[in-house]
Amino acid sequence: MSLSNTENEEKKGSVDSEFNSAYEEALNESETLEKKSKKSRAIGGAVAIAAIIVLMIIAALTTNSDTVKNTFWALVPPIVAIGLALITKEVYSSLFVGVVVGGLLYAGFNFQGMITHVYSEGIVAVLSDPYNVGILVFLVVLGIIVSLMNRAGGSAAFGKWALKKIKGRKGAQISTIGLGILIFIDDYFNCLTVGSVMRPITDSHKVSRSKLSYLIDATAAPVCIIAPISSWAAAVSGFVPGEESGISLFVSTIPYNLYALLTILFMFMVVALKADYGSMLRHELNAIKNGDLYTTEDRDYDENEEEISSKGGISDMLVPIFALIGCCVVGMLWSGGLFEGSDFITAFSASDASVGLGVGSIFALLITLGYYMARRVISFKEFMDCVPKGFASMIPPILILTFAWSIKAMTDSLGAKEFVASIISGSASGLVNFLPVIIFIIAVCLAFATGTSWGTFGILIPIVVASFQETDPNLMIIAMSACMAGAVCGDHCSPISDTTIMASAGAKCNHINHVNTQMPYVMTVAVISAIGYIILGFTRSIWISLPVCAAITIVFLLIMRNRNKKRYPELF
Repeated sequence: MSLSNTENEEKKGSVDSEFNSAYEEALNESETLEKKSKKSRAIGGAVAIAAIIVLMIIAALTTNSDTVKNTFWALVPPIVAIGLALITKEVYSSLFVGVVVGGLLYAGFNFQGMITHVYSEGIVAVLSDPYNVGILVFLVVLGIIVSLMNRAGGSAAFGKWALKKIKGRKGAQISTIGLGILIFIDDYFNCLTVGSVMRPITDSHKVSRSKLSYLIDATAAPVCIIAPISSWAAAVSGFVPGEESGISLFVSTIPYNLYALLTILFMFMVVALKADYGSMLRHELNAIKNGDLYTTEDRDYDENEEEISSKGGISDMLVPIFALIGCCVVGMLWSGGLFEGSDFITAFSASDASVGLGVGSIFALLITLGYYMARRVISFKEFMDCVPKGFASMIPPILILTFAWSIKAMTDSLGAKEFVASIISGSASGLVNFLPVIIFIIAVCLAFATGTSWGTFGILIPIVVASFQETDPNLMIIAMSACMAGAVCGDHCSPISDTTIMASAGAKCNHINHVNTQMPYVMTVAVISAIGYIILGFTRSIWISLPVCAAITIVFLLIMRNRNKKRYPELF
């Protein structure tokens, strides 16, 4: 018996030794790469700036304020911003440079015209837009509510309870996915709510912040785009011209939305099979071995411990969350006219997410204040202390959103919509069988460059409907789903996408880390989806395309699992 125990201990020690050796090798390699990357960032940044200067000189010599519009130059500002952000890892300065480039192109390189356009028609315009202001109000109020829950001890109490109920890293990640799927009303609401609720739990189970932000992001837009009762369904139905029921057309596209369906499958399989790869694997290994949830040195958020009430209980976490969910749903229905005689579906179709979320979050804050005062878990002074702290916690996403919206304003003024519309219209008559995959790829590129899936819907869906509504209704539905899938895919991985920014904020993860770690996952699903749309273009059958894509996804992740099992046995 003792011999058997000795053998088991030797085997266990051998496995531990193999894991430690493999991990140390990977960690040393990553540290070496990190040191090299600091030098390469400086070199890459200098080269990128030089390239931008050359590009601007070419534009100044070959274009003017009229000829630059409705051409490829309209997409240059976001391309510059995204490229700089990925090279230098500096998101704020990169976005600002993109805004300035857009202003220079629009003004024909007239300095005074550039200043006027960037300031008045860019930054000031987006910050005075009612929809954008409503989203900022929602962000600030949510930051205050989260700060209150932490101060009242609700988050800590919920975390202790969840530690007993949710077992292991897999359970924490599956719970995050499940909650993300349940909150399908709106992507902004999803990102910040799921992050606030699940972050203490995933932290306790050593799930990296990059992995948490990916799970949040992947259950936001991809879930909303296949939920008939959501702000996204309302937006898409509003872009459909000449249709009596945009919602019914939206529902008919759901089975063909390959990217959204495959992303959900991909998430569950990655977690279940422990099949992480790419830079995400490095972040996960570092979290498991060293308890470092960030991996890189740059950390955007202050993680210092704040004073927590000893009277806090689970209800101090749940009541604000349920109040927020309930008030935001009612707020969206109210904004759609439910209390003015509209039926439920019509009210949701006509709802304004900005108004609903903003007003709903304010009422939720008042309910939270009343509940905490009644329970005497915090004083009114402590409540007011949380207001500036909550606001401050949302400054990074607010800054990034402001610059991202400003870049969109630049591309709109340069005629990006018209340029892309001309490309789609020109390819609609030929290559009919390849049209779904062509539309998917164009939607991915447009959403990635502009950071907006809704803007991509607004450009492409009317063109698709007008082209095929009378001639081929079935192809119209497939092409619409390809447009929606591509828009969500591009939005999912774009550094300037508001949803991507919200996911980083919800997970309190460095934004560029989130973008870099989820990019391989998004691209994997995008390639498989593109294969599916090629099959759909020829067969017009989802019963062939979807099973083939699902099989490819599962086989790929099984290969990744087997590789991880050999190299990192302690992951299992």
